[in-house]
Amino acid sequence: MDYYNRDRLQKYFSKILGADVKIISISGMGGKEEEKLKKGGHSIHRLIELEFKGSIKKYVIELIAPSQFGHETMPDRAQVALLAHNTYNRLPLHARSLDCGAFMRDGSIVSVGNAEEFFMNVEFIEGTIYKVDLYNISERGNLTDLDKQRAQKLSDYLVEIHAQKKNEPGLYIKRIRELVGHGECIFGLTDSYPPDFEFASPKKLSEIEKKCIDWRWKLKSYTHRLCQEHGDFHPWNIIFREGTDLSVFDRSRGEWGEAADDVTALTINYIFFSIIKYGKLKGPFEELYHLFFNNYLEKTGDEEILEVLQPFYAWRCLVTANPIWYPHLKADTRIKLFNFIDNVLNTDTFDPKEVNSYLK
Repeated sequence: MDYYNRDRLQKYFSKILGADVKIISISGMGGKEEEKLKKGGHSIHRLIELEFKGSIKKYVIELIAPSQFGHETMPDRAQVALLAHNTYNRLPLHARSLDCGAFMRDGSIVSVGNAEEFFMNVEFIEGTIYKVDLYNISERGNLTDLDKQRAQKLSDYLVEIHAQKKNEPGLYIKRIRELVGHGECIFGLTDSYPPDFEFASPKKLSEIEKKCIDWRWKLKSYTHRLCQEHGDFHPWNIIFREGTDLSVFDRSRGEWGEAADDVTALTINYIFFSIIKYGKLKGPFEELYHLFFNNYLEKTGDEEILEVLQPFYAWRCLVTANPIWYPHLKADTRIKLFNFIDNVLNTDTFDPKEVNSYLK
């Protein structure tokens, strides 16, 4: 089915905006150099540019792609779209969701009913994705003052949103259960590895799963930590404009969870880019890592996070080491990421100063 039929989209936007619109263009997101490193993603995006009451508006239609990450059926994908629309607008600085709708089997576009597929309609945010900063830092081999200011801003942003707490022990336990068993999380990632993958045999992945189950039972006693979170706070979901003017998008898996989720999602990328460049945490990425972490710990006083972040780092390493998501990594990079998983899962209290020892 042609989901992006111009006439149907024009009728849909006219209805939800309350006045006639003219669709100017429908296009994919990004150009030929969109990705130098990462391949794959959960959403298919189309940029819709339209004329509305004499001005130009831009929106992004996000269609959840069928995949093995818990998105196998239409209801699975509908849940993602519905949850996104329900939570995007409650997070500070997040791209605004205009609507959640469904493409019907007859080709019409509505919000409920006999839907074939769900989508998210989110405002277009101007700016540069933060992963570009990391590519540039890798090429330069040094930090600018702006690089440091942005890392500080990202750390401060998490300090701010994590300060919102919620007393709902069952919800915290659910989120930790999902960390282990959700299709997008640890078990979904281990299931996605090829059975003949030379860096992680089925036996190796099974050992990681068993350790993470032990961590799940440990973390069930930390229900007091439930807080507001983003849920997928990595460089591909962060946009900067001039200076430290920040927006985030693609909030995932709910509104409340464990602060370690966001902290590890970002900081693993400082480690990851540094391993690719230097073979260890070194130079500008080491400086960013400690700047971010030290600021977060100082302003939150949350030393307890060092007792719970281990399975979250394991999850993020299972993403970065995965040939589906990052098909072109060198063998040494994957080996070090799996070393990191093993060593961190065996560590009761994580020490940010010992990252390089965890890579060995």
